Amino acid sequence: MFHNTKCDCGHQNPTGTTLCESCGKPLIDDDGSDLLEMRYDGMARRSQKSNPSILDKVWNFFSSVKIAVYIILVTLVASAVGTIYPQENTFLDMDPAQYYEQNYGTLGTIYYKLGFSHTFNSWWFITLLFMIGTSLVICSLDRVLPLYKALSKQQIRKHENFLTRQKVTYTGSLPEQAEAVAWTNQMAALLRKKHYRVHTDGTALLAEKYRFSRWGPYINHIGLIIFLLGVLMRSIPGWHMDQYMGLLEGETKQIPHTSYYIKNEKFNLELYADKDLPESIKDKGQIVPKTYETQAVLYHCTANCDENATDPVLEEVHRANILVNHPLDYKGLLAYQFDYKASPMLISVKPTLSNPQTGESFGSFELPMNNPKDEYVVGPYKLKLKGYFPDFGLDDKRQPISKSNEPKAPAFIFSITGPNLAASGEPYMYFPRQIDKETYSQDQINGAIAQKLNIAVGSMEGVQFAQYTTYLNIRVDKAMPYIWVGAAIFMIGVIMGFYWQHRRVWLRIDDGKLTLGAHTNKNWFGLRNEVAAALAKNDIVISPKLLDKGGKQE
Repeated sequence: MFHNTKCDCGHQNPTGTTLCESCGKPLIDDDGSDLLEMRYDGMARRSQKSNPSILDKVWNFFSSVKIAVYIILVTLVASAVGTIYPQENTFLDMDPAQYYEQNYGTLGTIYYKLGFSHTFNSWWFITLLFMIGTSLVICSLDRVLPLYKALSKQQIRKHENFLTRQKVTYTGSLPEQAEAVAWTNQMAALLRKKHYRVHTDGTALLAEKYRFSRWGPYINHIGLIIFLLGVLMRSIPGWHMDQYMGLLEGETKQIPHTSYYIKNEKFNLELYADKDLPESIKDKGQIVPKTYETQAVLYHCTANCDENATDPVLEEVHRANILVNHPLDYKGLLAYQFDYKASPMLISVKPTLSNPQTGESFGSFELPMNNPKDEYVVGPYKLKLKGYFPDFGLDDKRQPISKSNEPKAPAFIFSITGPNLAASGEPYMYFPRQIDKETYSQDQINGAIAQKLNIAVGSMEGVQFAQYTTYLNIRVDKAMPYIWVGAAIFMIGVIMGFYWQHRRVWLRIDDGKLTLGAHTNKNWFGLRNEVAAALAKNDIVISPKLLDKGGKQE
């Protein structure tokens, strides 16, 4: 345990200090033969505080490099596990539970149930990132403050024991007829030519250069902290989105969790001609797209913007032709061309309500396959939508279900009120496609009401088909500028610490005896060569290798 220690020079040092803040004399009892530990120049750190409080214990936990390494390792393992199978946000209209079971079997089911299918959005992964950021902040503060204090309060005349226990040292007599102060000034001039900043105090000297490189690791930490903050900002609602949407030609759909709607006004596909294809592909009869694009219109909702609203008020804000690697870009919202599928589907129909016995027509109404209205009025009749199944089917109990969200086999259930019908309304099931009407026996399902009313499309002019479905990747990432800034700052710190080294040279002359010590955080060979060259020009010739042994021959 460290105690407050008063140095022989009279300076009172705080608990945890191993080298006197003033003269550099070691404050710990040892045999005096080992090299000095020069991290933070022996300054005390808060994590070394005796009798720590609860706050200090939390500080000590996060200031531990060992703990930081463990947290990073756990995060790396979690990240690796999260990439074993695709994450949920990469799916297109799929049930995650079924997807993992069908594609990866039992392991996929376990993977999904354990929550690894959304690893990077999970609370525990975000907590790990937060802990890494906390560790970076506390580790930096625990070390950078003592380091700044040590470097800003450097004394020129260091204790002789401090100098002789450096890795690069020299002890010997001054050259004959050399005057101590003049020799010191001459040494200062030589070191200045090597780009050192030199301070002298009579026959004592302190020279240093590239001190800024000591801040490189802490610049790294600042960059990493900003980078992690950018990543954590992605969890703020509206700051990040990475979703996939399928749009039929002519379809307008709301972008999830936003007030924007996007319309696939037209899809264009250009194929390679047979003459441009290699024989290997031509023989297989493959169709190879040359380019494909979506003519898209972006709308902003100004009223009735609820996700379940059927009549939103839309205002056009942007138009763009979306090609691969050329997205729609509007105020940070990006829509990338992801894929397409040739799959003719209904967009809308315009059926007519009539009396099947007399042939009397009561009128027509527009019935879209996407977001149909809750109510339609046709002549004297009112049709309330009670159920919609885009891809109609029956489950094991013969109950109606929708197999998917795509209008492959649409079916509508209306409650119709009007003349000759019950006041509470009578149910009517309508299949727009003729094949579905026959498959599911529409007239038999409707029973008695089918004798009074019929809903049918009179001609193909009232039918709109989409030949293609375009798939778009919608992205919003407001945090990306912070991530880039953090990465840039991190690289600046790497360059600072990698290309420059903090070098210091101390010397003192006492009664004609020269004692020199030098320290650097790396590249000791360069430092001792500089010191040997400066001594040689000042009439003390010594091999650089001997500076590792105090200038003494073996």
